[in-house]
Amino acid sequence: MTTRRIAVLNPNTNEATTRLMAGIVRAQVPSDVSVEAATMLLGPPIVTTEAALAAAAAQIVTVGQSLALNGVDGLLISGFGDPGLKDLRRSVGIPVTGIAEAGMAEAGRNGRRFSIITTTPDLEASLHRLVAEYGYAEQLVSLRITEGPAAEIMAAPDRLADALSFLARRCADDGADAVLIGGGPLAAVAARVSMALSMPVVDPVAAGGRLTLARLSQRFAAE
Repeated sequence: MTTRRIAVLNPNTNEATTRLMAGIVRAQVPSDVSVEAATMLLGPPIVTTEAALAAAAAQIVTVGQSLALNGVDGLLISGFGDPGLKDLRRSVGIPVTGIAEAGMAEAGRNGRRFSIITTTPDLEASLHRLVAEYGYAEQLVSLRITEGPAAEIMAAPDRLADALSFLARRCADDGADAVLIGGGPLAAVAARVSMALSMPVVDPVAAGGRLTLARLSQRFAAE
């Protein structure tokens, strides 16, 4: 049996985050699918502004194209803004998935109303645009953002889990039927946030792994 290859593209420069997200994806796929990962060489350790998102997009496209040429079967962009998704998808002949795309598809499945929780206030406008672009504007109940510097909150897992759990409970009060965690690195505490709620909590990285696998399966079945 041919081993299929998925590459996770981390738009920031944090190697630990890359390992975290690759591990989450690896847990979603069978043993005949290998998961590798690439960390961007330039930029911040976390992407918190539209300028950083745009800069990451250019690198994502370059790295993704190189991996496609080297035989990777599917690419997963693991930044919640899906940087470079459209350009990379147009330039390679393999499935390209974004974790925001995948996360919204799961959170909004069958018309379900959902909220997004995240840590990056400077990306609020771009996230609303992305929600509209993917067709979920009418299903989005709220977009809630933690208070304080994102880097400080994300540096302490307990603080991050508590802050996101607080927001998730607010989303329940908003009337959401599901909560989508809005960030690849935030997936580290997804299980803890889920324990604080009685509604579904969608980990976008895990969702990205599942959607990438589904697209690979469709592609290989057609060959």
